[in-house]
Formats: sequence, structure tokens, C-alpha cells
Amino acid sequence: MKDLNDILAMAQNVQNELSKAQENLDTIEVEGAAAGGLVKVRASAKGRIVAVTIDESLLQPSEKQMVEDLVAAALNDARAKADAASSAEMAKMTSGLPLPPGFKLPF
Repeated sequence: MKDLNDILAMAQNVQNELSKAQENLDTIEVEGAAAGGLVKVRASAKGRIVAVTIDESLLQPSEKQMVEDLVAAALNDARAKADAASSAEMAKMTSGLPLPPGFKLPF
């Protein structure tokens, strides 16, 4: 078994790497879309909404409910892509870590 100091140093290193990876997630952007791109939402991999774009053809009072539904659909699409980007980024970070089998990190 490794020396306790080695184990503690490894745990600190893992914590530092996870912090860096979490910070990096806010720089990765994904775009969700609905209605063939008429409604678009840009979000960070951390889930922060960066921008919403709505095509002018949808901006008619009679289309209000449809636009609201499309914005919700685009938000959900962006969130799903943000989750996928986050998982991929964290998997890259943890792939080289000597973690015991079955050990799950909190993300």
C-alpha cells in the first residue's frame, strides 16, 4: 500500500484537475435548435444560457404559443448537448486517473 502522504497528494491532484475541468466547462458552447433552426439557444457546457435567437418569421402575435414552445424545445436541446459536452470533457479529464473500480466522482 502506498504511503498515506502519497495518497493524500494524489487526492489533492485529482481535486485540482477536477476544478480546472469544471472551470473549462463554461468556455465550451453548444447550440440547441428547434423548428429547423428558426429558434436557437446557445449555452455553455455548464448549462449557462448565452443567447437566444428567434427568426423574424415567427414574431407574429398569433404564433405566440408556438414560439414559446419552440424556445422551450431549443432550451431542452441545448441543455442535452451541454450535458453531453460536460460528460465528454469530464471523461477526458478522468480517463488517466488511477481510480479504484466502481469509484464515481461527483459530477
